Amino acid sequence: MIVSRPKLSFWEKSYLPQIFSGLWLTLKHIPQKKVTLQYPEQRPKLLGKYRGAPTLVKNPFNEVKCVSCQLCEFICPPKAIRITPGHRNPASTDANVEKEPQEFVIDMLRCIYCGLCEEVCPEEAIILQKHYALTAYQRSDLSLPKQKLLEMGGIHNDTIRKWKTK
Repeated sequence: MIVSRPKLSFWEKSYLPQIFSGLWLTLKHIPQKKVTLQYPEQRPKLLGKYRGAPTLVKNPFNEVKCVSCQLCEFICPPKAIRITPGHRNPASTDANVEKEPQEFVIDMLRCIYCGLCEEVCPEEAIILQKHYALTAYQRSDLSLPKQKLLEMGGIHNDTIRKWKTK
């Protein structure tokens, strides 16, 4: 089977139509308003359902919500979460909860920000915050311990008072 080539005119052989169409496309984009943000003070608007860094939160009584069930550790695909269970203070108001994390570490270098840890947590103790600028000078600084995660998460105001005895 022989396929014949179409005959091109002189204008088409010169590639000028393609050059002019490319220039026209570039010129159409020039008059658009440019947006410059002063980054640390002004942050860009996050579109859609952005999933940021996982953090631990406290309840309104300033107590750790995590009960060391370790579901987040088991569900994490890259195994970025490590939990060492400990015991709660018997004098606290939520002493009927048997465990509290003695050590809770999330390695942000391994985290893939999938959100499975937030979905599986029965106490809503892990929340994906809108942090997207986690930086450090050393790799070991991005392995965040419990205190740093609680600082980033803050206090989560919810109405669930599941473990309150008083």
